[in-house]
Amino acid sequence: MSRILAIDYGRKRAGIAVTDELQIIATGLTTVPSHELIAFLKEYTGKEKVDLIVVGEPRDMMNRPSEATRFIEPFVAKLKAQFPTMDVKRFDERFTSKMAHQAMLDGGLKKKKRQDKALVDTLSATLILQSYMESIKF
Repeated sequence: MSRILAIDYGRKRAGIAVTDELQIIATGLTTVPSHELIAFLKEYTGKEKVDLIVVGEPRDMMNRPSEATRFIEPFVAKLKAQFPTMDVKRFDERFTSKMAHQAMLDGGLKKKKRQDKALVDTLSATLILQSYMESIKF
């Protein structure tokens, strides 16, 4: 099998998470500047087999696309153009940042570490990926 990769895309940074090759466990990989994301993905997919990229889809409380969608849509189009054979799916990312902060609080991380936005983005990507994996299980 191959990995599934998830992206929590933001205007400045993108959190990235991946599964193991058996697609059992979601693990935070890294956070990269958004303008370097395509180059990072090319390098990563050159080394690791990835069949699917899941991109977080920001939705509001009424399940409508949120304001951030206008920044993500061009990225998704560019992603599909750069990786035409790769399956790209969107997945609801509501509450992932809040859940990431709560997980860090529950885990006992100090305030300074909880303020690390890159860590929050990576953890959010992991939550998106874990939620996606749970949604496709029978």
